Amino acid sequence: MADLYLKALESERKSLWATCRLKGLAKGTPERLRIAALDGLIKDHKGKAKG
Repeated sequence: MADLYLKALESERKSLWATCRLKGLAKGTPERLRIAALDGLIKDHKGKAKG
C-alpha cells in the first residue's frame, strides 16, 4: 500500500527545492528552512516504517 504521508512530504520537498533552484535562494530563507524541516520529517517517518 502506498504511504501517502511520505509521498506528500517528498512532493512538497521536491517542489520547494525546484523553486529554490529556479530563484537561486540562499541558505536561511524560509523555503530552505522548510526543506530542512521536511528532511527531518522524512527521515523520522522512514525510521518508524523500518523499526
